[in-house]
Amino acid sequence: MKKRNRIKLKTLIKEKLDQLVQEDALGHGSQAIVELDQQSVGRLSRMDALQSQAMAKAQKQRRQGVRQSLELALQRLDTDEFGYCEHCGEIIDLNRLMANPIIRKCISCMKL
Repeated sequence: MKKRNRIKLKTLIKEKLDQLVQEDALGHGSQAIVELDQQSVGRLSRMDALQSQAMAKAQKQRRQGVRQSLELALQRLDTDEFGYCEHCGEIIDLNRLMANPIIRKCISCMKL
């Protein structure tokens, strides 16, 4: 892979990591402990709050998984493994990598 393309991908990955940090900061308040005081909130409102909290926690876990994948892609970018299918060894199209830099398989192997 050309050095110019590696730089573009590294920049893209770092931008995506920064976005995840910002999303975590925005969702931090939604993950707070739900107050169970019946005087201040009704039962249905508490149920809504608990559901929102569960969804916020699930989103945080998803972001953590994506973050780990992006960090691994960033590490692989500095090796000769990045951009090649981990299954068959074929080159992964640059446009696919730019769309999703955590991809590790070519289209043919993804269909298997």
